[in-house]
Amino acid sequence: MLKVHHLSNSRSQRILWLLEELDLDYELVLHPRDPVTVRSPESLFKIHPLGKGPTIEHDGGALPESGAIIDFVTRKLAGGRLSVPESSPEFSDYLFWLLYAEGSAMGPVVFDLLDGMTGGGCGEALRGFYLNEVKHSFDFMENVLSRQEPFLASGFTAADINMTWVLELSEPCGHLEAHPRMTAYLRRMQARPAYARAMQKGGRQDLTMFRPAQPLPLT
Repeated sequence: MLKVHHLSNSRSQRILWLLEELDLDYELVLHPRDPVTVRSPESLFKIHPLGKGPTIEHDGGALPESGAIIDFVTRKLAGGRLSVPESSPEFSDYLFWLLYAEGSAMGPVVFDLLDGMTGGGCGEALRGFYLNEVKHSFDFMENVLSRQEPFLASGFTAADINMTWVLELSEPCGHLEAHPRMTAYLRRMQARPAYARAMQKGGRQDLTMFRPAQPLPLT
């Protein structure tokens, strides 16, 4: 059976959501974050050298990295459901949104989180760079969602699951305040029954933990 190693308050929540949407059986192993460093616990390093959540185990192998897990699950375990086949005219769009989530969209948001977690440790020069990237990226997404919803014109896919975490992580930072379509889209994704089931199993997210009262060291 598929085993999912879930890190609390992390992007691995979307893998549980994906599996609930697909109605696939899986064994769930919960790994709470270190309460001091808010990083992965040692238990995850015993599953894979990177110590990342999510990590899945299947047929004797361990696979981290959300985008890779989504592609593996949809194509190998779900017969292509919630993905887009190569023969589809939307295949390139599907790949774009699936990978954009952890690529261009997520990077600047992570810098913002690190800056907040370390009490301004990223510095003014880097802050100006990543805030400009966030604005450019989020204006682009807002424009797309003004023409269609979800991100593919044909309907909901696993790419939306990957993209939703970007918006969830961005909301506590205030990046959705000027983007009403993205906010409405996020609420509709969060209202899906499979999303609620995933939250019940994996634990509700508390993203305020990424804005600690006392700054954390960068090391």
